[in-house]
Amino acid sequence: MEEAAAHPYVPRDLKLPGYVPISMSMSSILAVYLGASLFVVTFVWFLLGRKKTHLDRLLMCWWAFTGLTHMVLEGYFVFSPEFYKDNTSCYLAEVWKEYSKGDSRYAGRDSAVIAVEGITAVIEGPACLLAVYAISKGKSYSYVLQLAISLGQLYGCLVYFITAFLEGDNFATNSFYYYSYYIGANGWWVLIPLLISYRCWNKICESANGVETKMKKKIR
Repeated sequence: MEEAAAHPYVPRDLKLPGYVPISMSMSSILAVYLGASLFVVTFVWFLLGRKKTHLDRLLMCWWAFTGLTHMVLEGYFVFSPEFYKDNTSCYLAEVWKEYSKGDSRYAGRDSAVIAVEGITAVIEGPACLLAVYAISKGKSYSYVLQLAISLGQLYGCLVYFITAFLEGDNFATNSFYYYSYYIGANGWWVLIPLLISYRCWNKICESANGVETKMKKKIR
């Protein structure tokens, strides 16, 4: 029982042999993450999106931010099954030790979580960076690509939340971590992909209608 209770996660009987307590404070982890995110957004906004509209710049910033989050943070989780044993104060390990307070399935290596995060890191992450390129160069496939990624993110979130619900939805240390980490941190990957999906769907339909109208005129 002592080994099971040595970690701060719920359920308390979760087996994490060799667990090393987190060494960074929540504020320090957030400061590094926000600082790195601000750097990425600033770089994209001022250098890559100089000749684009404000909306395109915002979209490029989002895709760069979410793409690197998928590849770096989530990629580390997928390929580091024993991050909870890390004793080097590795920042990425500290992130997941902290986040597991909101969802202990990460520390416990839940198969559904690993599957969702694996697909997200390996496929959606690079696709997000491709979306940055597509928007910056005005590629014809930009809207289709953004729609596909957004639908993938929405599907991943659905699987993530539904599997937690079916398994009892009891993986957070307390209500603060539940609402700030589990709900709050993931909520952005529901709201923003929904908005992007709606916009891209309209753009694709407008383009298709335009082509159809031109074809009808040629036939006449």
